[in-house]
Amino acid sequence: MDGRALDSSVWQAPGIEAEKFARTIVNWSITINVIVSMGTFHPALLPAGVTLVQQVVALAMWGVLIYASLFIRPRLRLAFNLDTLVIVAFYAFATISVFWTDLGVSALMKAAALAITMLGAFCMVTRADLDDIVKSTTRGLFVLIAGSALCAVILPDIGVDQTWMHNGQWQGVFESKQTLGFAGAYLMFFACYRKVTGQGWLPFLVTFVLASTCVIFSESRGAGALSLVACALLLTSLWSVRCMQVYAMLPCAMCIVAALLMLYFYTTGYDSIHVFDTAINLTERTYIWQYAISHFDDAPLFGFGINGFWTKPEIYDYFNQNHGWVLDNYHNGYIAILVETGFIGYFLFTASVFLFSYKVLCLIAGRAIDRLHCALIIGFVFLNCQTNFTETVFLRSTMFTSVLLIGFFLAVCRSVPSSRVQLCELERP
Repeated sequence: MDGRALDSSVWQAPGIEAEKFARTIVNWSITINVIVSMGTFHPALLPAGVTLVQQVVALAMWGVLIYASLFIRPRLRLAFNLDTLVIVAFYAFATISVFWTDLGVSALMKAAALAITMLGAFCMVTRADLDDIVKSTTRGLFVLIAGSALCAVILPDIGVDQTWMHNGQWQGVFESKQTLGFAGAYLMFFACYRKVTGQGWLPFLVTFVLASTCVIFSESRGAGALSLVACALLLTSLWSVRCMQVYAMLPCAMCIVAALLMLYFYTTGYDSIHVFDTAINLTERTYIWQYAISHFDDAPLFGFGINGFWTKPEIYDYFNQNHGWVLDNYHNGYIAILVETGFIGYFLFTASVFLFSYKVLCLIAGRAIDRLHCALIIGFVFLNCQTNFTETVFLRSTMFTSVLLIGFFLAVCRSVPSSRVQLCELERP
């Protein structure tokens, strides 16, 4: 008996140690991925000609994570239901949309990156615990934010934007102050989650104050406000299940608002939002929105394909001639989906959001998901969906928080025990 037990332990020990090592690799690959993928670094830190290195390193980290996950037993088994099918169909459709572009190098690389990160999101959410993912993500964001604060104070030529438009605003290690603002906002949210899951007060205060300082001095008031709202959703979700159920429907409401906004620009032809005698252009973002939507009829069903709109010289040059500038950016994730993947893509995306909300309600009703994890997912999805009204985050191929959004969508694609399905049907809104 003792010999058999000893023999069994000899065979099992390497497997356990290998899995622990693989989990460590996964966690650190996430941290490195966050550092290199959240935004383009300042040219003084990384010359403009080699910014592709960031994307290469990010994809390499996804490759490492995918390989390491082979040595980790699944923690979560996803169910192949309608919600899973639709979210996979949306990203698959976005990936293959490259075939109706001009098949430029950048479009092909983005399509390949989407395919890799989709697989990476699946491996990450099924093999790693959500708390470990948040811990690794927070660690990476803290490095970026701490480095940005140091650059702004010690190396203001790098860390402070000296251009006429943003004179005196912090940009930290990034090329733009908007990136610093949203990175700080994400860190504020994750710091709040880490606190409610047991982190000490001192690490929380250091992280939260540092992140909020960068948000304030980058003058990203919108990002800071969104982060505080997301933190409030997180805390009140833990206080009240009814609040959690209401918040689960917010992504659906935002999709409807986005559709109405796009319909407004499509039907009126206005390049700003008119409220009585006031024209709101949101720092000229609405000019981009109206211009992109005005070309919807050119490719209504399938869209222009991934990276297939601004790469057209006639589209790029015409906007530049009329406005004197062009950013190659929609500054609205919903419009990016509509223009690049057409009505079919936007329908798949909207369906995935509605199915996500419905599935979360089912999981809450059936108590089939950890309450902290559910609050985390709801708060993060809200933060992303709201951010996409003024920034393009959806369909970002390597930006870690964009891929994490896919992972959180997949995290709710689990089975609800049959005894609880009837309860979910009774409580369907």
